[in-house]
Amino acid sequence: MRTMAERVLIIGSGGREHALAWKLAQSPLVQQVLVAPGNAGTAESEKISNSAVSVSNHAILAQYCKDHNIGLVVVGPEGPLAAGIVDDLTAAGVRCFGPSSKATQLEASKHFAKDFMDRHDIPTARWKAFTDPGKACNFIQCADFPALVVKASGLAAGKGVIVAADKGEACEAVRDIMQEKAFGSAGETVIVEELLEGEEVSCLCFSDGVTVACMPPAQDHKRLLDGDQGPNTGGMGAYCPAPQVSKDVLQTIKENVLQKTIDGMKQEGTPYVGVLYAGLMLTRDGPKVLEFNCRFGDPECQVILPLLKSDLYEIVQATVGGKLSKVMPAWLETSSAVTVVMASGGYPGNYPKGQEITDLSLAEDLGLHVFHAGTAMKKDMVVTNGGRVLAVTAVNKDLIRAVAEANKGVETIKFQGAVCRKDIAHRAIAFVNQSSTPCRGMTYKDCGVDIAAGNGLVCSVKPFAKSTSRSGCKVKLGGFAGIFDLKEAGYSDPILVSGTDGVGTKLKVAWMCNKHDTLGQDLVAMCVNDVLTRGAEPLFFLDCFSCGKLDVDVAKTVIAGIAEACKMAGCALLGGETAEMPGMYSPGQYDLAGFAVGAVERVQMLPQREQICAGDIIIGVASSGLHSNGFSLVRAIVKKSSLQYSSPAPDSYGSQTLGEVLLTPTRIYVKALLPILRQGHVKACAHITGGGLLENIPRVLPKSLGVALDASCWKIPEIFSWLQRAGALSEEEIARTFNCGVGAVLIVDKEKADDVLRSVNSHYAAWTIGNVVQHKTGNERVVIKNLMKTLHLNLHSEQSATGNGSMQVCGQTRKMRVGVLISGTGTNLQALIEHTKDPASCAEIAIVISNKTGVEGLKKATRAGIPTRVIDHKLYGSRSEFDSTVDEVLQEFSVELVCLAGFMRILSGPFVKKWNGKLLNVHPSLLPSFKGINAHKQVLQAGVRVTGCSVHFVAEEVDAGAIIVQEVVPVKVGDTEETLSERVKKAEHVAYPAAVHLVTSGAIHLGEDGRICWKVQNCG
Repeated sequence: MRTMAERVLIIGSGGREHALAWKLAQSPLVQQVLVAPGNAGTAESEKISNSAVSVSNHAILAQYCKDHNIGLVVVGPEGPLAAGIVDDLTAAGVRCFGPSSKATQLEASKHFAKDFMDRHDIPTARWKAFTDPGKACNFIQCADFPALVVKASGLAAGKGVIVAADKGEACEAVRDIMQEKAFGSAGETVIVEELLEGEEVSCLCFSDGVTVACMPPAQDHKRLLDGDQGPNTGGMGAYCPAPQVSKDVLQTIKENVLQKTIDGMKQEGTPYVGVLYAGLMLTRDGPKVLEFNCRFGDPECQVILPLLKSDLYEIVQATVGGKLSKVMPAWLETSSAVTVVMASGGYPGNYPKGQEITDLSLAEDLGLHVFHAGTAMKKDMVVTNGGRVLAVTAVNKDLIRAVAEANKGVETIKFQGAVCRKDIAHRAIAFVNQSSTPCRGMTYKDCGVDIAAGNGLVCSVKPFAKSTSRSGCKVKLGGFAGIFDLKEAGYSDPILVSGTDGVGTKLKVAWMCNKHDTLGQDLVAMCVNDVLTRGAEPLFFLDCFSCGKLDVDVAKTVIAGIAEACKMAGCALLGGETAEMPGMYSPGQYDLAGFAVGAVERVQMLPQREQICAGDIIIGVASSGLHSNGFSLVRAIVKKSSLQYSSPAPDSYGSQTLGEVLLTPTRIYVKALLPILRQGHVKACAHITGGGLLENIPRVLPKSLGVALDASCWKIPEIFSWLQRAGALSEEEIARTFNCGVGAVLIVDKEKADDVLRSVNSHYAAWTIGNVVQHKTGNERVVIKNLMKTLHLNLHSEQSATGNGSMQVCGQTRKMRVGVLISGTGTNLQALIEHTKDPASCAEIAIVISNKTGVEGLKKATRAGIPTRVIDHKLYGSRSEFDSTVDEVLQEFSVELVCLAGFMRILSGPFVKKWNGKLLNVHPSLLPSFKGINAHKQVLQAGVRVTGCSVHFVAEEVDAGAIIVQEVVPVKVGDTEETLSERVKKAEHVAYPAAVHLVTSGAIHLGEDGRICWKVQNCG
């Protein structure tokens, strides 16, 4: 052992390096500690200072060490180790602590590490490596274990691991890493491995290539927020020792993991010298390795070293010299250390630098260790210079007191935007409390609140919420509050619009029918439709689910419905509350509340009351039924009648029960009406909700005006006629309580009425139902003629028209039979399937035909109960022969309309001629521009600012048929073909169903001259 005091150089700039410098400086054998590049904490003290020497040029660094009498170099971060700094300095005669570049492969290549563990029988998760993202995703879908952990194989600064909630999210992680290069070249190979369950811990050791000297086990906290919520970080705090790792378990880890690793590296000719860090999961089958690191962890280093009784310098020298067995480290075995990281606001994303940090000395006066990480000196001030700024460490014989002391230190130190966790070591405290409790006391669960069930619900609905992410918001449940970026969403001068509502006593009908899957749409619709009336786009939604006792399955069903409805409305399910309140609700009962926030550009805000005048036209948009109002009256009528909710519904509803008809979900008008409102031709929009036609239309009118409506101009669903008759309701009562078949009202200029009506009809049935009139004081603001007459005639006409009680939809006795041709994933097919589920749809998919076997689109059809056929084009000698077979199958299923949805074959002239006017396709551009293949490439090369999609009738000339519907998509700065394609696909999912509805409802047809013919019915 050397006796002369030496200079030590530490490589790095973080909290780990400050802790190493602090501990090494305590050695009487150390004269000075230099840190390159260091931070404000290592800048100037009695024995510690920073060095500006380049650490990337190893030749210069070696010469610097010789010139400045550096006796030992200690390497902190993994990057220099992987770059061979130890190899190069050692070769130059400079003593260096850390593994060689070959040994560092245990961290630098997860592929190498997994292979190594398999070779040496070291317990780890099942896995597979991939360089092809498609094969990785196929493996995720087909693996016989939950293959939900995706890792970049290379070095990614401790952030290259994504733990997915489901297979879809795992595949998204693969694409982010391999195609979007989220972690650069580190993600050229990905590891997909089994999701392990248990407690995660960090076990580190010193090794001289033969001997293993374990450090006390620690536990890191990767998530940004309390409760292990929020995004992953480099680490927000740690504690040591972790009581979950008993002495027996630690011995198992030493023998089965650490020693096996050291022995295996030696056997393979790559002795491992330095610190070996094993990230482990304590599973039911024993400890299993998650990953290896080849250095001290950060922030684990900041809690391990304060517990080291021995001289760190002596241990390091013994490790490098192969004499560790003679200088085994000693630890403060009865103490606990806790460190809390203070991070910059915005971390782990973008964050500011240069914020002044104050009161550091006050924390140190409390007896705490304040280790600097992202700090710098600026004009004699300590300022922030990174994401993780400080680590405040407390040591105490009592863990809970150590936590309190560390938190107190954090509260003492000040800098703008500081972020930290308050629950570091919460798992250890829970473990200790559970272990030390001699007899079971009262629990929250005993009182009726099951936190575990609530947490389980949150986990199960996270994928639903995430699927609603949109521009301005990437949904991640679990934080205290959600955020939305209006600028990212494309707004320049926005006005925020909010709406809140519930479902009312429609809930009671759902409870009686044990049908909960439609209520989510009701809740969202009632809020977003209100927001829409101001011309606003719903941006995000929050829900509150309250109950006496949480039924996870019911709650999950409801929230899944909310998420699906949010997608229909184009808004993000940003968060919610699940409130379990024993005694407040009877068993099986729950309540719902929703909150929507939207935005509208100031100049587009509705209503424009000053522009509304007598003579303006009232357009009524069809409701799907009762929507979510008047159910107290509905329930009273049902109770008075001889019917049950399980009784057959009125004749026009076919085989549906009364309960099913009453529970038909509220229609969401956003995607249909918002583009129309933004065109500027609508002066006002009213949502016909509680208060019916009589009270809702006046809410958007000037006081001097009213409206005159004619109920004979629109179709009133039979359920309203039944309610009026069964309840003996007056005309005023039914008009003030229900929507009577009109879910929304638009007020437009007479000159624009036909155009607006045509646009609305491409989505839902709509009619001209009246006009604006001058209002005389003392008269009703809304006058409806022919309401009772139409209600009375409705039952008779429905029964006369159907005869046998078959369901009437869109004025047709049956739905049009549609055949869909696909070649792949069938994303547009899924949009069409969803459209056919709408009660207002006039289409049913009779058959799905693919020219390829096993494609995802066939699976989607099968899940929806739709017949499928595979007609492999490679088995036919000519295109006409193949087309003839397709035609035979279409005839076999009595198909009346053919939709091409990603069908990658050019159809022959005879086929197109036969199906003229009955064959639709969608093209990813605004035709007639950018025809043919590579449309997105053409768009980007042309430099246009807008593109979109066009649904058209198919003609013999490519992309030349009459256009039915177009959706506009902006071209953003920095768009690639891939990013543009994704947004255009979303537009296609809106446009294609709209076009199909226009054709199947009879609103349009292809004329003999090849042009679109519109059938518009108005009531004057």
